[in-house]
Amino acid sequence: MTTSLSDRVIVVTGAARGLGRAFAEACARADAKAIVVADIEEEAGEATAAFLRDEGADAVFAHYDQGDPNSILRLAANVENRFDRVDGLINNAAIATGIGGKAYDEIDIATWDRVTAVNIRGPWLVTRAFAPLLRKSTRGGRIVNLASDTALWGAPRLLHYVASKGAVIAMTRSLARELGPDNIAVNAVAPGLTLVEATEYVPQERHDLYIDGRAMRRAQTPDDVTGPVVFLLSDGANFTTGQLIPINGGFVFN
Repeated sequence: MTTSLSDRVIVVTGAARGLGRAFAEACARADAKAIVVADIEEEAGEATAAFLRDEGADAVFAHYDQGDPNSILRLAANVENRFDRVDGLINNAAIATGIGGKAYDEIDIATWDRVTAVNIRGPWLVTRAFAPLLRKSTRGGRIVNLASDTALWGAPRLLHYVASKGAVIAMTRSLARELGPDNIAVNAVAPGLTLVEATEYVPQERHDLYIDGRAMRRAQTPDDVTGPVVFLLSDGANFTTGQLIPINGGFVFN
């Protein structure tokens, strides 16, 4: 079994910061042929791509807005102009920061629509846009969707986000069946509360809830999540599709 990504072109959405950047760095360490850092944040995205290049990787930043369907199409077109194929897609981009804390009846409709447009419609449209390039992979295309363990235990006061990640899990299973005949595998990971910029606003009580409830009682870091994702992109996961891997130190079991 190998987790090498040698000769693979990998696209990571939401890769400017946090888990997305960690995924891009992990792909570089696994010897990916090229990495596309796709994000709405231009300055941070360019910085991530520059860091990867300094580390010896072939990395390029691609600006896009996951809430804009036309921007997603332009992203795929730009990638196609640079590369002849895509071997792996990590659907990481999502709205997660600053939306928690409100009860189900306090969430405003505009925020609900924005979260679902980016977190549900976005991965679908990104997958649809990149499917033709993934079909060209001689190694078999790989898609890894970022879900969340909040959808597995029903985290309160975060309904719009939880619902969106539950949809990602369901979408993963359906897409696995639809794309399987094209030799494209579609899987998902469901991280627990991870120490990144996007979770800095989360109250300490929620952090404590996770640590105290885990079988492995410590804080979760990006390095805890990157290994399973790289595995799912690699030859080691050739016959794995439609699966969900919770990564939370045993806070909740699938």
